[in-house]
Amino acid sequence: MTASGATYPDRAVLLDYCRRSANPVGRLLLHLYGVQDETALRESDAICTALQLINFWQDLSVDLPRGRHYVADSDCTAHGVARADLAAQRRSSASDALILDCAAWARTLMLQGAPLVHRLSGRIGWELRLVVQGGLAVLTQVQQMRGASLLARPRLRPWHLPGMLLRAGAM
Repeated sequence: MTASGATYPDRAVLLDYCRRSANPVGRLLLHLYGVQDETALRESDAICTALQLINFWQDLSVDLPRGRHYVADSDCTAHGVARADLAAQRRSSASDALILDCAAWARTLMLQGAPLVHRLSGRIGWELRLVVQGGLAVLTQVQQMRGASLLARPRLRPWHLPGMLLRAGAM
């Protein structure tokens, strides 16, 4: 939901928001490292968009009480979830399916962008590997909670780091 109370009608509009808010950060970092090819820019956009969406799905329990609604109207409709029920944090099998679908969408985008880690050498490449793995780890928690992120914020804990490091090394 925007400051004026408008909601996001569909994923295309939500993606446009990410294109203007999150994606420029990744493009700026690529520019600083002299990486400007179209494939790298697309992969960066996918990672940055995924990170923004992951933040939305991770923070539902915090954002909804503050009147921030990032779930697209079309997704609510497709899953039979009334926006009022979402705003009131009424958990149901439909809201669980909605959240899991949103998390799966973010995971797909993150995986589309993940090959970018091989285009960046040195420290930045390793940092990006950990960013990707951190985002995927949060999504795993959202998915393991089976929709309960509507009521409680999933968090990464110190014991998640070894697995993230192993997966980053295997990328």
